[in-house]
Amino acid sequence: MTTAARPTFEPARGGRGKGEGDLSQLSKQYSSRDLPSHTKIKYRQTTQDAPEEVRNCDFRRELEERERAAAREKNRDRPTREHTTSSVSKKPSLDEIPAANLDADDPLTDEEDEDYEEESDDDDTAALLAELEKIKKERAEEQARKEQEQKAEEERIRMENILSGNPLLNLTGPSQPQTNFKVKRRWDDDVVFKNCAKGVDDQKKDKRFVNDTLRSEFHKKFMEKYIK
Repeated sequence: MTTAARPTFEPARGGRGKGEGDLSQLSKQYSSRDLPSHTKIKYRQTTQDAPEEVRNCDFRRELEERERAAAREKNRDRPTREHTTSSVSKKPSLDEIPAANLDADDPLTDEEDEDYEEESDDDDTAALLAELEKIKKERAEEQARKEQEQKAEEERIRMENILSGNPLLNLTGPSQPQTNFKVKRRWDDDVVFKNCAKGVDDQKKDKRFVNDTLRSEFHKKFMEKYIK
């Protein structure tokens, strides 16, 4: 027999010292996590944006110093960049070119060259705008054509539905099949508990099919022939 369910005896008995056997007293043992911790308030140090340090800082002066340092760095890099750009992009003036090297097609001044570039840019812009207008017009015409075709198709389908839904109009059509005006059977004509009243079965009726085997035509004929 197992003893796992029995209460332990030694912990319940307690210690052998004075007062340790009394289970009504509070335990003297406690966990290390129950000890008081964080008993002192932590303040910001001098390098951690302490209130006194922030109060004594002159942010405007520091900002101006950083801006001046950035401006000095920018001015230090600018002369070399300007010098290299000017040395590469500088063109010889008209006076410096010998007369033998002059060409009649070359522009005489920089202003004429700039005017020619502006005119060519204007021509390119006008050509692009004209092409854009042409594309927009073609798309609008295509959209209108599609809408017109869709309306014509919807009208044709509507007329076909109207003509096919009218049996009198279907009779006049030469290619239409012969229409049968016989009323369709109801969905509940062959249920089990229909026409069960007395005398209903005695009436002369056409051949019909019923789910009830006792009321079917075959069962009635069988009973009349072999049982009665």
